Parts: sequence; C-alpha cells; structure tokens
Amino acid sequence: MSSFLTPSRRQFLATGLAGLGAASGLLPFAAAAQQKDTRNTDVVRLTWGFHGLTLIAKERGVFEKTLADQGIKVEWLGPFPNHAPTLQAVTGGSADFGFGGSTTPAFAAIIAGSPLVFSQFVLYEPRTTAIIAKDNSGINTVPDLVGKSVAVNRSGLGEFLLVAALEKHGIDRSKVKFVYLNPPDAAPALASGKVDAWSMWSPGVDIARLEYKAHDVFLEGRDLEFFIDYSSYVTSRKFATENSQIVKAVAAAYETEAKWTNANVVEAETIVQKKAGYSEIIRDQFIERKRHYTLIPVTDKDFIAQLQTAADWLAARKILPEKIIVADHLAQY
Repeated sequence: MSSFLTPSRRQFLATGLAGLGAASGLLPFAAAAQQKDTRNTDVVRLTWGFHGLTLIAKERGVFEKTLADQGIKVEWLGPFPNHAPTLQAVTGGSADFGFGGSTTPAFAAIIAGSPLVFSQFVLYEPRTTAIIAKDNSGINTVPDLVGKSVAVNRSGLGEFLLVAALEKHGIDRSKVKFVYLNPPDAAPALASGKVDAWSMWSPGVDIARLEYKAHDVFLEGRDLEFFIDYSSYVTSRKFATENSQIVKAVAAAYETEAKWTNANVVEAETIVQKKAGYSEIIRDQFIERKRHYTLIPVTDKDFIAQLQTAADWLAARKILPEKIIVADHLAQY
C-alpha cells in the first residue's frame, strides 16, 4: 500500500467577512428548495481515505453504532486517494457523502455542475500544509521557486497555497511552473526529480519530508496569516432533500467523533497511523502537535460569510473559474 494514498484535509478562514447576497431578495437553495425532517432510506454510503476524522470514525466503530441505534446502516466505500474522486462518487450517485476534504475542489465541482451541497465544515489546527523541496535542490525560500516546477492539485489546497505564497512575496505566478498532479502521482514525481517542489497537506507532506529528505519552503501555519480553505462534508442535493434526518444524524455523529478525537490524541493518531501505514516517527509528530478538530454547522452565518470571502479570493485569482454563492449550496436539517 502506498503511503501517499493519504487524502486531503485542510481548511481555511478568510481575511474578512463578505455579504451573503441578501440584497438580491432571493432565498438561497437551502432555504427555498429543501424540506426539513425527511427520510426515505435506512442506508448511508460514506467514503473514506487514509486521513483524519473519517478514518478514525470508521476504525473505532462508535460512529457506525451510533447511527445503527437510529436505524441507519453505514456502508463504507473506499479507500479514496484524495477528495476529488469522492466528489465524483457523490455526483454519480454511487456514494452519499464525501470524506471530509477541502472546500476548494468542492466549490470547483459545484461550479462545473455537480449537484452538491455542504452538510458540515471542519477546521483543524495546527495548519500543516506546506510547499516542500528536497534538501539538495537549492530551493529554500519562495523566491527560489522562480523558474522551477511545483506539483499541486488543481483547484485544491495545493494550488491555493502556492498562489498565496507567490502573492505574499510579490512573485507573478507565470514565473513558476504549476504541474497539476494528484497526490499519488505527485509523490513519485518529487522523489524522481520530475518536479522541483510539492505543495501538499498532511500526512502526505510529512511522509515526503521524512522519506525524501525534504524541507519546508512555505508552511501554512507559520507563513500565512489567514485561512482560505476548510475541510467539508458534502452530499447531493437530492439526498439532502429526501433524507434530512440522516444528514443531521451523520453531522451529529461526526461532532461526537471530533470531541473524542480531541480528548484522545494519542489513541486517535495511532488509529490513523496503523491504517495508513506511515512510520511511528510521523505519528509522534502529530501527537506532539495535538491536532484539534472544530466542526462547524451550515447554520453558522458568520462562518458562511467568512467562507464566501474565501471563495471570492479563490475566484479572483482564477483558482476557481468563476464566483460561487456559498449560501446557495448548504444542506438544511
């Protein structure tokens, strides 16, 4: 099993608040088109990968039992290597929920026509997404990336962080070659020297740093003063409309899982490490960082305003192809 089948995780806060489009006088989809308290199935199909809260929920079994007590059977689908394929699975109808990945590719999928809605958001800290380069590369600072190639995931956390790093240092993005690769392809590309650097989240970036003798060129939590990307759970509009009771139950179960994880860091990180197959050295780094998960409901208007600012930031920099109104894509339960 490749140690880089380790999906997304990241999250982000915007620098200010943006309006929710109330001036238009139109109700968002969530308020206008969905009915609360619906249920038309007893099965929920959840995607998972080798990362974070969803994997912990799957492996511990408490999440599944909690839903079973409400007459809901959980079917786990995976592992998925990163967030985008889970979005495709939900869009195509083979899964009901994504596995809790970056908001940015979810925005991109919605803009492209996928009928997705957000059911819950996740902020986890410390922020450990980083641009890394091998120790013998001669790349030590962001200006050193000029004329170099950097692997990023398109319309995702990796691309966002590289754009933000270049902007902070006043470097036009045309001076750096963006190489669009998903994590399973980006890891060997960095190892073989096909790309000069890699913009990646945990635990993939931590594994690469150790295995390939690499170092941080730009570290999100240290070098970036704002959040732009959060993690999020998504479902389809159809499922959310027809099964709001299940959407609510899944959100509550993840909230419970987050509380357990925050209170039991060693046990939680050991669960992930054993399943994902990375070294105890990496696990101990995560334990030392005391990763903390905060789950945010779709009803939090202040957060949605911050997320709208983030989406506008991404659209202005062409990471997203056009603007999106976040409030139009929220589940109601």
